[in-house]
Amino acid sequence: MRHFETTFIVDPVLSDGEIKKTAKKYLDFLKEQGVEVKYNNEMGLRQLAYPIKRKNSGVYYNLELEAENGNFIAEMELAFRRDERILRFLTIRLDKYAVQYYQDKRDGKIGHYKAKVAAERKAKAEEEAKNRKDRRGNRGPKKKPAPRKTVSSNETKGE
Repeated sequence: MRHFETTFIVDPVLSDGEIKKTAKKYLDFLKEQGVEVKYNNEMGLRQLAYPIKRKNSGVYYNLELEAENGNFIAEMELAFRRDERILRFLTIRLDKYAVQYYQDKRDGKIGHYKAKVAAERKAKAEEEAKNRKDRRGNRGPKKKPAPRKTVSSNETKGE
């Protein structure tokens, strides 16, 4: 089995229903071709790095695909080129390391996982700091001594 990733950008001027209909059209096309869609990520409306067809934003879709061979790519890209609703597209073949990376990312081992572990470590450190205070008797904050009254030289001579 070969793994592919396709990203395409849909024109943001369309209504939500038309945008979803466009994405569904290509998902159905892929299923007809015998391609298994492993992961479908609608990334939403995003700013473009540069204007495309006088548009500054677009609705991004990212698909991870699995197929026996790449024969479907030529037909799919031809359909993308003919469709005025698609601003840009890109299809790449993934190697085994990229497939494993994306799987780990979806499983939470990369990205959010690291932030979660860091938050757990911070909470553990705060708990240990609290326990250290309790072992010292937790007497509360120290009271500040009263300020010392200074006597000036004029006050002492007059007495």
